[in-house]
Amino acid sequence: MQVQDFNRRFTPIDKGLIELGKALEVLSGVAHATRPNPAGAPQVEEVPLNEADRRHAAGLMRVNHVGEVCAQALYRGQAFFCRDASTQTLMYEAAQEEVDHLAWCSERITQLNSHRSYLNPVWYVGSFTLGALASRAGSSSNLGFMAETEAQVEQHLDGHLKALPENDSRSRKIVEQMRQDEIAHRHKAEAAGARKLPFPLRCAMRLMSKVMTTTAYRV
Repeated sequence: MQVQDFNRRFTPIDKGLIELGKALEVLSGVAHATRPNPAGAPQVEEVPLNEADRRHAAGLMRVNHVGEVCAQALYRGQAFFCRDASTQTLMYEAAQEEVDHLAWCSERITQLNSHRSYLNPVWYVGSFTLGALASRAGSSSNLGFMAETEAQVEQHLDGHLKALPENDSRSRKIVEQMRQDEIAHRHKAEAAGARKLPFPLRCAMRLMSKVMTTTAYRV
C-alpha cells in the first residue's frame, strides 16, 4: 500500500487501530516471515548444545528478538507521525523487513527451549514513544536516527557472532542474515539524506541499548 493511499483512506482513529493491531501481532508472536529462515530446517545430525551453551545461545537470541520488537515499534512510531511521504515509506519498508528477523529469532528461541522476553510490552511502548519523538525533528534527523540505530545494531550483532557457541550454526546463520539486512537499512537511510546525530545523543542511545540487552538476556 502506498503511503499516500494510507493517509488518504484512513482517519487518525483508523490508523491508531491499525498500529494497535500491529503491536498485538508483534507481542503475541504470531508474526510470519516472508523470506525463508536462513538457518533452514533443523537437521537430525546437528550436534546438540550442552546446557550451558543452550542457555547462553537462548539469552543472546532473546536479546536479538527484543531488538526486533524495538525496531518494529521504533520505525512504526517514526512513520506514524512523519510528514514526509518518502521518509514514511522508507520507515514502513524497514519495519516490514524486520518482521522476518522477529519471526526467525522467535523460532530459534523455541528450538532452544526458552522464552521471549517477558518485558516485550514495555520495550514496544517505550520504542514507539521514542520513534514518535524522533519523528518530530524533521526528515533528515528522523533518517539520522534510523541510520544510527542500524549502525549500533550492526555492532551489537558483530558481538553476538563472536559470543555464540561455536557449534550453534543455526543461530549464527540467522544473525549473519540480520546483520546484512541492517547494513542495507543503514545505507538506505544515509542515501535518503540522514543527518549524523549529535555525539551526546548517540551516547544516550548506546546507554539505553546496554540496559535493554543486559535485562533481556535474563528476563
